[in-house]
Parts: sequence; C-alpha cells; structure tokens
Amino acid sequence: MVPNPNSPTNSIENSKKNTMSEYPAAACQGDSSWRSRYSKFSKTKELKMTWWTWMILGAVLLGAELLAIDAQFYLVFLGISAALVGLVGLLGLVTPEWVQWVAFSVLALVFMVTFRRSLYMKIRGSAKGFSSSMAGGSVDVTSNIAPGETVRLKYRGTEWTAQNVCDKEIASGTRAKIVNVDGLTLQISAD
Repeated sequence: MVPNPNSPTNSIENSKKNTMSEYPAAACQGDSSWRSRYSKFSKTKELKMTWWTWMILGAVLLGAELLAIDAQFYLVFLGISAALVGLVGLLGLVTPEWVQWVAFSVLALVFMVTFRRSLYMKIRGSAKGFSSSMAGGSVDVTSNIAPGETVRLKYRGTEWTAQNVCDKEIASGTRAKIVNVDGLTLQISAD
C-alpha cells in the first residue's frame, strides 16, 4: 500500500518535519527569532524589563513617596535608581536583565546610605545649620511703619504681612528684626 501524500495524517507529519528541518541551526544556537515563532506554545512567558518599564517603575515609586506614602525617602531613592537604569537603556546600552537588577539594587543602596539621612533631616528641619524658625532674622523695610501697623514686605523671596510690634516707628530703608511669626504674619521691631 502506497501512502497518499494528501491524506490528513501525512500532511501533519510533513509539516512537523518541514518546521524542524527549516530551523535546525536556530534551535541549537538559541536564535530568539526561532524561539519567538514558537513561544506561543510555551506555558511560561518572560517578563522583559525594557527602558520604559524602568522609567514607569521609577515614576510610580517617586509618585508614591511624594504624593501618598511617607516612607521617609526610601521610595525616592528606589525611584531615582529605577529611572537611572531606564536612562541607561534609553541611551542604547543593552544589558542582560540580571545586570539591570544588580545596577538598580546597588544604586538604591548607595543613594540611601549616602544621601538619605542628610536630605531627610534638612527637609524635616532638624539638620545642623538649618533653622526652621524665622525669628531672629532681619528684613528690609520699604516704607515707614507706625507701631501696630501692618505692611507687605519681601522676605526670602516671598511677600509677607509684617506687623510693627515695638512702640516706635520703623523708618523706610532700614532693617527690622523679626521677633516672632504668628501664622503668616512676621512680627518685627526696630534693630
């Protein structure tokens, strides 16, 4: 009996032979194009960390720290590290995924150990050389201020309401000392 080449069982066997013989070198050399053609038959899918995935991860971590979670700046440095790894990928440096994860981890640890404490203390106001109180500072007076009168003055780049709390007038063009801060009002007196 001679097999019929047009029979359904023969066409399946022939297609298997053609498929495997079509890419034998690719199968041995691990060619990703061969693997991608047949990856739909694989049960596991690989998650690739592309440059834009790192950038999104960095943005999510930064946003979470700055907008929602007070993680004491840990997420900020994780976000910066993820963005830097993404930037390396964007610049065209192709690295294996394990190198990206190691770089992310090392950068995050270095940034946290190096910068976290000093930056956190400065923002929270308890670092050396950082005074959160404005009392004791001085401000330039731009107009005459009678005792008890309030005016608008510039201090540290912002306009403030200032009130003369001493018993004598403060002349225009002089400097006044900030005695206290009451809400958004600077209480000043003559130097």
